[in-house]
Amino acid sequence: MAAQLSQNLLLAVPLAPLAGAVLAGFFGKAIGRAGAHTVTILGVLIAFVISLIVLNDVMAGARFNATIYEWMNVGNLKMEVGFLVDGLTAMMMVVVTFVSLMVHIYTIGYMAEDPGYQRFFSYISLFTFSMLMLVMSNNFLQLFFGWEAVGLVSYLLIGFWYTKPTAIFANMKAFLVNRVGDFGFILGIGLIVAYGGTLSYGEAFGKAHELARLTFPMPLWGGEWMLITVTCICLFIGAMGKSAQFPLHVWLPDSMEGPTPISALIHAATMVTAGIFMVARMSPLFELSDTALNFILIIGAITALFMGFLGIIQTDIKRVVAYSTLSQLGYMTVALGASAYSVAVFHLMTHAFFKALLFLAAGSVIIGMHHDQDIRNMGGLRKYMPITWITSLLGSLALIGTPFFAGFYSKDSIIEAVHASHLPAAHWAYYAVVAGVFVTAFYSFRMYFLVFHGKENFHHKPFPGEHDHHADDHAGAHGHADAHAHTPHESPWVVTLPLVLLAIPSVVIGYLTIGPMLFGDFFKGAIVVHGEHHPAMKELAGEFHGAAAMAIHSLTSLPFILALSGVVVAYLFYMVMPAVPVAIGKALSPLVRVLENKYYLDWFNENVLARGARLLGTGLWKGGDMGLIDGVLINGSARAVGLLANITRRVQTGHVYWYALVMLLGVFGLLTWQLWPALSGLAGH
Repeated sequence: MAAQLSQNLLLAVPLAPLAGAVLAGFFGKAIGRAGAHTVTILGVLIAFVISLIVLNDVMAGARFNATIYEWMNVGNLKMEVGFLVDGLTAMMMVVVTFVSLMVHIYTIGYMAEDPGYQRFFSYISLFTFSMLMLVMSNNFLQLFFGWEAVGLVSYLLIGFWYTKPTAIFANMKAFLVNRVGDFGFILGIGLIVAYGGTLSYGEAFGKAHELARLTFPMPLWGGEWMLITVTCICLFIGAMGKSAQFPLHVWLPDSMEGPTPISALIHAATMVTAGIFMVARMSPLFELSDTALNFILIIGAITALFMGFLGIIQTDIKRVVAYSTLSQLGYMTVALGASAYSVAVFHLMTHAFFKALLFLAAGSVIIGMHHDQDIRNMGGLRKYMPITWITSLLGSLALIGTPFFAGFYSKDSIIEAVHASHLPAAHWAYYAVVAGVFVTAFYSFRMYFLVFHGKENFHHKPFPGEHDHHADDHAGAHGHADAHAHTPHESPWVVTLPLVLLAIPSVVIGYLTIGPMLFGDFFKGAIVVHGEHHPAMKELAGEFHGAAAMAIHSLTSLPFILALSGVVVAYLFYMVMPAVPVAIGKALSPLVRVLENKYYLDWFNENVLARGARLLGTGLWKGGDMGLIDGVLINGSARAVGLLANITRRVQTGHVYWYALVMLLGVFGLLTWQLWPALSGLAGH
């Protein structure tokens, strides 16, 4: 008999990090630095342990879907707090809490001397609580709460150093871009509420086929649109904002302005995974609209390939990893569009481990380099930072899809699923994700070779001293330019331990879990795929003969050849013939300029959209508000009344002779008016 999940046990998962966040945030000065990191780490540790227990029970067949608290009723619409725990939720709970736990431990070393130490721990614990509320939700109201909460905390964390202008610009940019996505998201939820009359997942999914038969007229475009298509596209626009899909991706690279630990948390397990999770959870709706799925495929393919190109020319170590996140999110989105939802969330899981590892390893390098983030100033760090080196190598191998590593199983499954899809956009998406394999391998190992191998470029170069947040992060005790700080050094154990613990799943988690997650019953009931979209997963299942056989067979596949080629070309370009990439850059300078300007999307947003919006706002303010409303309607009417009163005041003198004169003139006027036709007739004769 399957174990029964306890409501109180489930409540403890989000509430434990919330308690840590409240204690560190409101009582940080009282409990001190050690107290702040102790309560927050303990809260996340409790959530992680309970999540493991829940995952074990779910694998034994347990499920939970119930209301925890009924907030209010509006007519027949119930607004509730409730949990839905199945295979999808349990997996997300474990990933979120584990990565968050690693980031919490890492932060002890990374933020050692930051004056906002307690505040930072409070924020990252609050981030974890927000993401858990999102993934555990069983209704759209709670989903939207978690959705907005992760957006709010990301705003606070990206702008954590609020005296740094670039950080304030970055967090405002993230906030505004996500408002665009969230506008679409709330429209999608509103359509479900308006036509389905419910906020509950279960009830909405039960009415999905009924909603799919509804249409409504579109006056501007003419004709009728399918309600389900418009709803799904609106929901996906929300995912485009949170999961940074083209063209709403522009906020994610700038999020590097926050401290490195939060970069890892945003990019690996919390905010950017929310959109992918949401679409997978909404699979019963998305399966009913081929138009929405094609749209998702196109957006994901553009993001996967073209954001990867931007990683090639980056020189900031964190931005290279950031653009790899954008590209990998594109891969996940492509899988969603191909109806391979289980493959998308499988890649979400494997990516969470190796991307958190790569970000934290980049932070370790930044510590060792005393806050120099330029990979051109590194080189040869392998012998100075052995733990960071080996874990970075393992993370990079997982990222490029090396056989037997975690990323291989999920990335190759995405490529095969898209290849098997019958949707029109799948052909373009397939070429994009295959080409992206070479691009990913090239930029990943370009960074790896420049940082850990080759010539040591940091000798005879003064390191930045105790900086004022114009470098990336300050790691306090690890970041001073002192008398012996001219040689890189390995980071302390609180930094390297999370690297080792993240490296283990980055290597083995794909091998261990691909069978049950993609071809077993792990996601049964959580993900729905309709018959006409089955070919992708059916073909994958037909070709799967075990994790080991899949890896061995891939040694002759096109993705492996492309990944290997990317590594070899990166080695030749940056270790053997460094003059070649320089010459290519000069020969292709117009293209390089386009890449350096990030396809001019930031320029377009800032100079066309933002300025256009400001000009429109200024016109409405000065012309509409000040000119028409204030100037004509309000002040104009007041002036008209004043003018009329002034005239009336001059007429009303109070003198009898004046009134007599006016009366006589009035009588004369009336008589003239009455007799004028007769007088005119006489004059005519």
